[in-house]
Amino acid sequence: MASQILHIEEQAAPARRPSPQLGAFFGLGFRPLYIAGCGWALISIAIWIFAPSLIGHPMTGLAWHAHEMLWGFIATIAAGFLLTASATWTGFNPLKGSALALICALWIVARLGYLFGGDIGFRVACVCESAFFLICAVALMRVVLKAKSKRNYGIPWLMLGLGVANALYLQAVLRGDYVLLMQRFNLGLICMAVIALLIARRVIPFFAMRTIQGLKIPMLTRSGHWQLGLALLAIVCGVAGFERSMALALAIVGAISLFQLFSWKPLAARSAPLIWILYIGYAALGLGLIVAACYLSGLETGVLARPATHVHLIALGGFSVLIIGMVTRTALGHLGRPLALDGSMRTSYVLVLAAVVLRLAALWPGVASVWLLQAAALCWVAAFALYLWRFTPMLIRPRTH
Repeated sequence: MASQILHIEEQAAPARRPSPQLGAFFGLGFRPLYIAGCGWALISIAIWIFAPSLIGHPMTGLAWHAHEMLWGFIATIAAGFLLTASATWTGFNPLKGSALALICALWIVARLGYLFGGDIGFRVACVCESAFFLICAVALMRVVLKAKSKRNYGIPWLMLGLGVANALYLQAVLRGDYVLLMQRFNLGLICMAVIALLIARRVIPFFAMRTIQGLKIPMLTRSGHWQLGLALLAIVCGVAGFERSMALALAIVGAISLFQLFSWKPLAARSAPLIWILYIGYAALGLGLIVAACYLSGLETGVLARPATHVHLIALGGFSVLIIGMVTRTALGHLGRPLALDGSMRTSYVLVLAAVVLRLAALWPGVASVWLLQAAALCWVAAFALYLWRFTPMLIRPRTH
């Protein structure tokens, strides 16, 4: 089963680089959506930290920042990965050509509508973004059913769940209810955590064994089933308002994640940047879920009492670190490039990790918090600028073979 996860072959780079082709660009979901998601990660943080006056109504300030990071950036990369990986898992490409271009157009309209559109633009953006998630979910469902890929039947529902959580969040924005807004953001965060756990638990062991010669590690399927089942239970408890039960489920999910990571022999990956970056992201995700459980159960103290702590540990330390590793590794593989990092790619890894450390340090109140926050933003912007500079020329061209 591991060989079905993601088929990547190392290929030598050709002597002559092919020309950009629109057909190639819209051939698989990862091509436009990796560029869109990483580009928006750069732009949205630059706006949030250095030009917040550009953010219009009705989704202003923190509500806009939280939404655009989770659904505008992280969920977009997840959609790009799943639309691509499902083609490998099932043998059928769920979205390509004009259909893929359509969801990209919907995505762009949503981003502009939330930022500049006012009340009318906001509502148009809501419709476009809901259509984006719905089309992705339907396309994924179509191919997994066509291929009778039973082990992947849950993936379309997870994508649909992300869209539903988004719609609920947007409804809370219109109501102006901050408490409800944060509850629904946490719902979306946990939905995304389920997707991240599902993807990472499949690909990290596979990638590690493909990269590190002689490494044998378990796939841990049974613990993965418990992990995902409890994560889904946490979502149900969250919707029902049972925060203590949600906290217990999340604590166990986080503990399982750390157990899995230890079982994957992390020290063996220390000389393989394409792998250790994924290990670090998975560790932060597991730890973040445990911190979230402490927050929900009222056991937090000091800086842990701030909801921003577990949110940034999960979203920035977990999702974003996993993302910079995944958008590098999977892009190289699907583009037929050697699975090796050059200096710019390594630097982008270091910058994302620096952004995580600086942003978490900025949570402690003090005179340096603003400077730490700005330094984190600069590291973040530089990291994704490097990624785009290095990978956009590849993503707009056909495979090298």
